Amino acid sequence: MRKVFYRGRFIFIPLAVAAILSLISFVVMQLWNNLLPDILHLGTITFWQAMGIFILCKLLFGFGKGGGRPGWGGGGGFMKARMAERFKNMSPEQQEKFKAKMRDRMCNWNDRGGPGFGKFDSEWNDFKTEEEKK
Repeated sequence: MRKVFYRGRFIFIPLAVAAILSLISFVVMQLWNNLLPDILHLGTITFWQAMGIFILCKLLFGFGKGGGRPGWGGGGGFMKARMAERFKNMSPEQQEKFKAKMRDRMCNWNDRGGPGFGKFDSEWNDFKTEEEKK
């Protein structure tokens, strides 16, 4: 049974990917042809043009795995865990020094209404160990 599945996946997976890509391309084509010619006065597109638009959008805007590069607002869970580990091993003086250095690096935009630390600003104390939280 296992051998059949192992051989079958080399046929099934490419067929499944092709079917999903075709379905998505068909949906893109239908949405384009039913909406954009009336709204923006554009021409209609073919199935292959819709597939090209879809692939181009995926290449330009990503494949939907958490939104972006680590450290740029998404997909950085491992970095947060690594930073938490470093932060809990610091003394309180080192923690304060690190916070001050990060505030200087971020130019204190949060005080001026800019991005600053955002959500991270309120999570400084979340780096404490479980014993310290109790």
